[in-house]
Amino acid sequence: MHVLWMNTTLPSKCTVDEETAILDILDTAGQEDYSYLRRGDGFLLVFALNSKSSFQEVQKFQEQILRVKDADAFPMILVGNKSDLSAERQISAAEAKELARSFGCRYIETSAKARHNVEESFYGLVKEIQKSRQEQAAGEKKNAPNRKSTGCTTM
Repeated sequence: MHVLWMNTTLPSKCTVDEETAILDILDTAGQEDYSYLRRGDGFLLVFALNSKSSFQEVQKFQEQILRVKDADAFPMILVGNKSDLSAERQISAAEAKELARSFGCRYIETSAKARHNVEESFYGLVKEIQKSRQEQAAGEKKNAPNRKSTGCTTM
């Protein structure tokens, strides 16, 4: 699983609902790297709550992910970081929640400095990936051809 995040001490493995996930934590630092986008199973779209420009950039990243994945939706969570800097806040919770709603994903606020909700964002993403995989498996099962035997043989 490939996730966008910056300098973290989180474990590279985590267990959610008795399933172990391997986290490959990357910091794109605003750079486009399509190889990581192609390989990722889910993404944390992280912006700084004290930076309008990072909020705008995360919108571009979401579009790039969907374009590279050739999908209308993909497991992701919108993360507003630096919640500890409330006096410098430039993005309201309402704005961020509205953007997450337009993306069709969850929104969570974190503070990497205070270690608030950081792990929760990763575990939440793993749950989103698991949910997506279950939905895909159910869809494939539903669309599988019915192969009942009729007892007839064609020669």
